[in-house]
Amino acid sequence: MKRERMSMNLIMVLAMAAVAICVLACALVIFVRTYRSALIRNAETTSRQAIAQVSSTMEEYLDDMNGSVALLSEYLELPVQQRQTRFETFLEIRPDVVAVTTYDEAGQMKNCYSLGRRLRGHILQNLSLDAARLDLYADGYISAPHVMSIFEESYPWVVTLIEPVSTNEGERWVAVDIGCSNISGYINGVGIGQRGYCFLEDMDGNLVYHPQQQLIYSDLKQENTALTASLSDGSHVEGNTIYTVQTLSSGSWRVVGVSSVQELITDGLQEVLRISILSALFILAATLLLSVLLSRLLSQPIQNLVSAMRSFEKNADDFSYEPVSGVREVQNLSVSFEHMVRKIQKLMAKVRSEEVNLRKTELKALQAQINPHFLYNTLDSICWMCEQGRNTEAVSMVNALARLFRISISRGHELIPIRSEVQHAQSYLQIQSVRYKERFSYEFDVEERCLDYFCNKITLQPIIENAIYHGVNGLVDEGRIIIRVLEREDDIFFIVEDNGVGMAPEQVAEIFRRKPDGRSGIGIRNVNDRLRIWFGEKYGITIVSVPDEGTRVTVRMPKVREEIGYEKH
Repeated sequence: MKRERMSMNLIMVLAMAAVAICVLACALVIFVRTYRSALIRNAETTSRQAIAQVSSTMEEYLDDMNGSVALLSEYLELPVQQRQTRFETFLEIRPDVVAVTTYDEAGQMKNCYSLGRRLRGHILQNLSLDAARLDLYADGYISAPHVMSIFEESYPWVVTLIEPVSTNEGERWVAVDIGCSNISGYINGVGIGQRGYCFLEDMDGNLVYHPQQQLIYSDLKQENTALTASLSDGSHVEGNTIYTVQTLSSGSWRVVGVSSVQELITDGLQEVLRISILSALFILAATLLLSVLLSRLLSQPIQNLVSAMRSFEKNADDFSYEPVSGVREVQNLSVSFEHMVRKIQKLMAKVRSEEVNLRKTELKALQAQINPHFLYNTLDSICWMCEQGRNTEAVSMVNALARLFRISISRGHELIPIRSEVQHAQSYLQIQSVRYKERFSYEFDVEERCLDYFCNKITLQPIIENAIYHGVNGLVDEGRIIIRVLEREDDIFFIVEDNGVGMAPEQVAEIFRRKPDGRSGIGIRNVNDRLRIWFGEKYGITIVSVPDEGTRVTVRMPKVREEIGYEKH
């Protein structure tokens, strides 16, 4: 298989594209190196500012809550009824406080103040205060977020502030359960970049609050708290991640910010991409302009020449060549192609002329093959009738023979009206019926509207001759021949049927291979050849025959109103 070569336009575009790619690649490297460090420094600054803001907010909130715990401790010194009123007022003012709970020195619950919630009759586990860890609460304590499980049908997510107290009721600890909604609002409202976030952890690296805490507890997300616990306050770049850490002034919690270096680089690359696209568009515009100019000078004339060659291949007869202008080499190719076209068209015209003459000669040879034995036998029969005094029959045969030869000559025309062809067949059968008296009968069934169409002359006579000699002539009983002329859509059909001895399939095939032997006239094969030469391969003769039953010969030809194709003789 011949390998297709690239066009000049494609080569030019590829070359310009290669230059553009090199330029863009260099620009990309420069941009990445230039902006990477600046982007990281900017990210560290942004992250520190965001974490400082969160830390300040959390410290203010914790200071506020510590003040509230101190106030609640004072309420514990009041009488029971007054204490109850103050606690309820406090809870109404501070909806972020879920409950205030007091415990004795053994860690057993004494009182619980909460709006709209009922304590369970039997508490299996109290996560707000662990009686086994009372030593941790001596100097105050802030727990990690947890679910309160001491209420009926209520499971708030809280952080517990625990402070030691001493009251006459034997209360030694007060625990304030603060809902995580405020803390989550402070944390979730801070974004570092598009995907950065911050979270709270204690000094040991245990999570206090994380925006994706549920995913972490479900092991669907991992947070490297061991690493963040080991980092000092400030910004740290670890791999593709920037960690910013700040410890709250209370020393109990640390705010950790997490942002992605890759995200920052991606943002920088977007800027590089924007510049690269603008540069690529400029280079592409210049490339297209240059390609158009070169195409007009060289490529377009060559393409015009190629297009002319393809048109010549498709329709060489009617092709008219217009010379292509361009550079000197293209003009030389154009002149050479023009000379070649003229020579080929002359040769084609000569070949067509010779082919027409050859077909005319073939047709004349086919038409000239009238059986001399038929003429001799017919004349002999006329002479015998005259000697026998059967002058009327002799005159009829002479007239029929004259009509037969007059129609056969047909003034040199190959195509004659079907009306004349039917008369020719009738004359032939009239002669043969005299020669083969009482051996066969015949019948014509011709549609009137078919008579004015044209057909090849001497089409029916060879078929009828074959039906007589090879069909009904071998019968003991009287034979019968039926000739039909029918119109079907765009075609005319001649059908000749006999009730003769019939033929096997091999004999039918032999008919189309048989050449005239001097005893069978023009022959069915020659009639078939003439039909195909004149009208095309889809037309011609088909034979259906059954031994001992008869034969049906069908001739198919198009509807023709006048002689076409070849010149008159």
